[in-house]
Amino acid sequence: MKERIITGVIAALLFIGVTVYGHLPFTLVIIALAVIGIHELLKMKHIPLLSAEGIIALLLTLATVIPQDWKEQYLGSFTGSQPIVLAMLLILVVTVITKNRFTFDDAGFVILSSLYVGYGFHYIYETRVLEHGLPILFFVLFMIWGADSGAYFTGKSIGKTKLWPVISPNKTIEGAIGGIVTSIVVGVICYFTDFVPFTLNQVLFMALIVGIFGQIGDLAQSAFKRHYGVKDSGNLLPGHGGILDRTDSWLFVLPLLHILSLLS
Repeated sequence: MKERIITGVIAALLFIGVTVYGHLPFTLVIIALAVIGIHELLKMKHIPLLSAEGIIALLLTLATVIPQDWKEQYLGSFTGSQPIVLAMLLILVVTVITKNRFTFDDAGFVILSSLYVGYGFHYIYETRVLEHGLPILFFVLFMIWGADSGAYFTGKSIGKTKLWPVISPNKTIEGAIGGIVTSIVVGVICYFTDFVPFTLNQVLFMALIVGIFGQIGDLAQSAFKRHYGVKDSGNLLPGHGGILDRTDSWLFVLPLLHILSLLS
């Protein structure tokens, strides 16, 4: 427990510090987290990072996570869907070269994992560089953390009805509702303290999205960890698991908020 607390405090302080500072250090940290994230997923599938398929996954992740201005500067016209199409074709070449040792299912895993991690962390960066991006990013994170805490404590105190026991045996419907309510409460507090430049209706809608889909992101992470028979996505943070264990809700919520144009 002591190691868990110390690790958590240090990691939180470092992340908060680099996020507040922003600029190049924040960009590099986000890229590094994406690289660690794809490595964690490949490891679950027993795909070495330094293999043909691992390198394709890494390059596709980098092509999606890096900032748009970097893409224009370093990739030129090779942007948009082009890296995805190229990665798809290359990964299918690997299935041929390996005589189907690396299968079509494996190829699908590599492409989906790269896009999930790459775009997930890309939208964390995109949120930070918005006008008022720093408070907006923490606004979303506060609601995610509030939903996590609310779901945990509500489920522990009054939770009786299992939510998805096959995926996550300890989660309950009561806890899920408590998480949504807590997300809304945190959002409303941020609104009335003028923490973010949104209307009350916008805040309530975003809080609802965060409360629901943040928990779905957590369940999705639990689903593929259970499928691959691992307890944690990694062991980078002693007592806390891997990077994906700590950011699973972020990778669902932030892209969705941008797609719905709620953060613009």
